[in-house]
Amino acid sequence: MSEITSPTPRTPRRALRALSEFFRLEAAGGIVLIAAAVLALIAANSPLQAAYEAFREIPVQVRIGALDIGKPLLLWINDGLMAIFFLVVALEIKREALSGQLAERSQLVLPVVCAIAGVAVPALLFYAFNRDDAAAMRGWAVPTATDIAFALGVLALLGSRVPAAMKLLLSTIAVIDDLIAILIIAFFYSHGLSVTALIWAALALAAMWLLNRRGVKSLGPYLALGVVLWVCVLKSGVHATLAGVATGLMIPHVDKRNNIDDDKEHSPLETLEHALHPWVAYAILPLFAFVNAGLSLSGIEMKDMLAALPMGVVIGLVVGKPVGIVGAALAMRALGWARFPAGMDLRAMVGLGLMCGIGFTMSLFIASLAYQDPLLFDEAVLGILGASLLSAVIGYFWLRAVLPARGGAQG
Repeated sequence: MSEITSPTPRTPRRALRALSEFFRLEAAGGIVLIAAAVLALIAANSPLQAAYEAFREIPVQVRIGALDIGKPLLLWINDGLMAIFFLVVALEIKREALSGQLAERSQLVLPVVCAIAGVAVPALLFYAFNRDDAAAMRGWAVPTATDIAFALGVLALLGSRVPAAMKLLLSTIAVIDDLIAILIIAFFYSHGLSVTALIWAALALAAMWLLNRRGVKSLGPYLALGVVLWVCVLKSGVHATLAGVATGLMIPHVDKRNNIDDDKEHSPLETLEHALHPWVAYAILPLFAFVNAGLSLSGIEMKDMLAALPMGVVIGLVVGKPVGIVGAALAMRALGWARFPAGMDLRAMVGLGLMCGIGFTMSLFIASLAYQDPLLFDEAVLGILGASLLSAVIGYFWLRAVLPARGGAQG
């Protein structure tokens, strides 16, 4: 995979280094993620099925101070380890917003509009299939997210054919997608709110904010308060993973107010991101995929795939994502508000849109929040797996056909 090594006058070298490292980890992690999903399907559809189910339900008891929390392993992964994933997502968003590709307003127009359209169109298509089923409609957000690791993993298979600008645009759209998904989870998948727990969570967050304002750069106090925040949010009725987001946004980056060169100043944010990102890419996300993607295919027929819920997910991701993203990009170009990135023509944009239809990790996560009924969850997983596979295969062969063997797209 090619790296971005030539900084523009406005892009700090440390941001380019971070971006290259991000691409490398996400692409390699995407391959591991795919392997974990395949292993889950094999385990769930073989004599190992009973052992697989027993593994997911292993009881785990954790004591945090005076609090004793007992959950099955599946829920510890979804509520606990995924909080670390969301922490890294928040660190990436903050880094990009302060010193990376989201720092310049001119660089934001195209990916922001494409990301919004890439969320809205799939949601509308899902609604069209499921509007008469209130239970199914709880998962309207399932087809709205892009799995950046999975998508970059597939792009890595195309090698030097893929222009750097395509990886950058896809990553930026996916990061904005993640931000939108975080807001969706906060507003639509919270329940039974506890005012007391929320007050304690707000106090922990305020303490982190004060540390940040006072210039404290040691990670220890932030992480300790982050654990307190996670426990409070877990008990509040808001999904516990959002504590990871809040903690990530409180971790300090470089200080724009001092006279230290941003390329040389110590960044606690980047230190933590570099420490956690490999664990997330190579362990947490593959483990999440392994325990959530194990759908038993026994007894599943074509009519099950054609049911409204999985079809809403499939059409939302495979059709809605490219239609929304490419349509928005064409509209921006026609209005003169944005141009296609260097090395990309309309055919390359279509390929990028198809790749954004890979909605694996965040789609599975939202489905786990939306559907308590195992049957509805299994239907959603069926749609997610089918859509992600279709998007990956179609996108791969489309881009292989339209991108030159060397360099970027023509035109």
